[in-house]
Amino acid sequence: MSPILLFVFVLIYFLVLLGVAWYTSRNADNNSFFIGNRNSNWMLVAFGMIGTSLSGVTFVSVPGTVGSNGFGYFQVVIGNFIGYCLIAFILLPLYYKMQVTSIYNYLLNRFGKTSYKTGALFFIISRILGATARLYLVINVLQIFILDNMHVPFWVTTFIILLMILLYTFEGGVKTIVFTDMLQTTCMLLGLIVCIFFIMKTLNFSFAETIQSLQKNNYTKIFNTHIKSSSFFLKQIIGGAFLTIGMTGLDQEMMQKNISVRTLKDSQKNMLTFSMISVGVNFLFLFLGGLLYVFASSKNITIKGDDLFPTVALSYLPPVVAIIFIIGLISALFPSADGALTALTSSFCIDILGLKRNVLLTEKQAKKTRILVHVSFAIIFFLCIMIFKMINDKSIIDVILKVAGYTYGPLLGLFIFGIFTKRMLPQNALMVMICIAAPILSYILSMNATKWFNGYSIGIELLLINGLLTFAGLLLVSKHNTNAVD
Repeated sequence: MSPILLFVFVLIYFLVLLGVAWYTSRNADNNSFFIGNRNSNWMLVAFGMIGTSLSGVTFVSVPGTVGSNGFGYFQVVIGNFIGYCLIAFILLPLYYKMQVTSIYNYLLNRFGKTSYKTGALFFIISRILGATARLYLVINVLQIFILDNMHVPFWVTTFIILLMILLYTFEGGVKTIVFTDMLQTTCMLLGLIVCIFFIMKTLNFSFAETIQSLQKNNYTKIFNTHIKSSSFFLKQIIGGAFLTIGMTGLDQEMMQKNISVRTLKDSQKNMLTFSMISVGVNFLFLFLGGLLYVFASSKNITIKGDDLFPTVALSYLPPVVAIIFIIGLISALFPSADGALTALTSSFCIDILGLKRNVLLTEKQAKKTRILVHVSFAIIFFLCIMIFKMINDKSIIDVILKVAGYTYGPLLGLFIFGIFTKRMLPQNALMVMICIAAPILSYILSMNATKWFNGYSIGIELLLINGLLTFAGLLLVSKHNTNAVD
C-alpha cells in the first residue's frame, strides 16, 4: 500500500475534523470550552467516550496481548464495568449536587485549598504521562508504516499531529470534542469490524470455526486462578474496578464530558450505556487479537505484541483494509489526545490559576490565558513524546497501567477519605508529604513483593494499595469534625 496514498487519507480525515470543529465552535466562549455549556446530548457523550476510554492502546496493544495472556485482559474489563457503575451512583451525584466545573472543586469544598491543588496537580501529572504514552504508541505506528517511507523525521510527525489537535480544539473545547469523539469512535469501530471480517475471510473461517481455532490455540482462556500471579483474576477484577474509578471517575478529562450533560439522570444513563458497550468492544478487540495470531501462524509471521496488528493490516490484507486501519488508528489516537489536552487546560486554568474565581478578569483576558495554557500543554506533550521515543518501551499498555497505579493513588485516597469519613485534614505540607510518600512506598512494595511475601507479585492492584496507603496516612494526621460535608 502506497504510504503517500495513506497519508492523503489522513489529511482528508483531518479536514473533516476541522470542518466539525468550525461548525461546533461558532459563538463558543470559555464556558463552552470547559463544560460545553452543560448542554451536551448524553447519547453522543456515551458513544464518544468509547473512543476516549479505549484509545490507540486498546486498538493496537490489547490484540497484541492475546499471544501471551489469551483473553486474560477481559478480567480487567469486568472490573472496569463494576467501576463504571460505582462512578454512576456515587461520584456523579456528588459532582452534580455541587455543580462543579472541575471535579477537584469537591476537594476544595471538603478540605480546603491545599488538598484541592494537590489533587489537581496529581491529575495533571497523571494525564500528561498517560496521554503522551498513548500518543507515542500511535504516532510511532504511523511513523514506521507511513512517514519513514516518506523520509519525514519522527519529531516532525509529532509536531504536525499535535498542531492538528490544537487547531480543532482551539475554540470549542468540550463542545467540539463531544462531536469529534462521536465521529472518531465510529471510524475506530468500523476499522475493528472490517479487519475482523477480512481476516476471517482470508482464513476461510466462519464465526464458529474461528472460535474453535482460538480455543484450540488456548487463546480464549480468561480467568487466571494462580493466587500469587500478578494477573490472578480477583486482583484483576478488583484492580480494574479501582483503576476505572481513578482513571475515569477522578479524572477531569473523562468527567468533564459527563458533567457537560444536562441532568444527573442523563449523565448516569450515559455512563451505564457507555460501560455496557465498552465491554462488548473490548471483547471484540480480544477476539481480533486471537484472529491475528492464528493468521500470523498460517503465514509464518513471527512478529508479536504491539507491532502485529499494524503489520498484518498494512502488509497482508487488501489495500482498502490498510486505509480503514489507518483511519481507525488515528481515530483511536485523537479522542484520547484532544480530550486530555482540553481537560489539562481546564484543570490548570480553573484549579491552579483560579480563572473562574478571578472576577477581575474580563472574558477576553480569561480566553487569552486559556489559549496560552492550551498551547503550553501541547509543547509539554511534544517533549514527553520525544522522551518516550528515546526510551522506546514496547509494552505501552503496561507503562500506562503502572503510571496510573502510582499517580492516581493519592487522588483515590483523598476522595475516599472525603466521601467516607467526616474528618478534616491539615492544609499544610504534611498532607502533601503523605500524598507524595504513598506512591514511593507503593513502588518499594511493588519492587520487593515477591521476596517479602513468598512469591506474591503485585499487579493491577497497585492503585488500590497506593490509595489505601494515602488513606491511612491521611487518617493519622486528620482530626474529627462533625460539621464536615459528607
